[in-house]
Amino acid sequence: MADHDQPQMPEGGKSRRVYLLLRDEIAGGLLPEGAMLPGEQRLAEQHGVSRVTVRRALDALARDGLIEKRGGSGSVVRAQPGAPGPIAADMTTLIPQIVAMGHQTTARLLSFSYGPAPRPVAEGLGLAPGARVQTAVRVRSAEGVAFSHLTTHVPELIANNYSEADLATTPLFALLERGGVRLGGAHQSVTAALAAPDVAEALGVATGSALLSLTRVVQDADGAGGEYLSALYRPDMFRLEMSLARVGKGEARHWEPVIAKPLRAAE
Repeated sequence: MADHDQPQMPEGGKSRRVYLLLRDEIAGGLLPEGAMLPGEQRLAEQHGVSRVTVRRALDALARDGLIEKRGGSGSVVRAQPGAPGPIAADMTTLIPQIVAMGHQTTARLLSFSYGPAPRPVAEGLGLAPGARVQTAVRVRSAEGVAFSHLTTHVPELIANNYSEADLATTPLFALLERGGVRLGGAHQSVTAALAAPDVAEALGVATGSALLSLTRVVQDADGAGGEYLSALYRPDMFRLEMSLARVGKGEARHWEPVIAKPLRAAE
């Protein structure tokens, strides 16, 4: 990134759309280091916008240090020194991988408080309306670069077994088990979200950037809710993968996930 506190998207919805599309292509490797971007007129035709709109998007990418605008020859993708490669997680073994990730990355605690559970959290954890939960917001980083924004809600009775200092230094899974919670199962869903200003600042991306959103409800061995997680990931720093195998015979032949062996670090 260029030397500034926070990437800023260009003004105007169309310029922001072009900016985000080009930025994602750069982050995903479709436009690798040294690649020349199409000219302004070509980009305008591709995206159905004006050259002025494209120029605003390119100016923002240049300010972020993602491209270099060369007079008379166009724009070229710049190298991003020091940026770690994306962290990959297999969907079939995501939970143990996340546990292992807690030991291989660093987390910064942004907030720690108690209060009534928001309605979706209470419903997800099976709590009565108004039940209190401990809510914490953390940012997890790899090699000094933030890649996830994590908001966890834990029932007050369980959270009383650990302190703010504990959560600042120890993965939550470890704290839950240390407090006597026998983790049983979990349900999770994955979708997309846009970065709100506070999340964008914490992750070092522009407000409105596309993020990978994961919601997970963890239950104990008796089926009671133990943790409600809302996680937001930078798509250029984190990806979910799944291996599939073609199984069955005849018309019943179909694709099925391949259950990979859990990571030893998470056992």
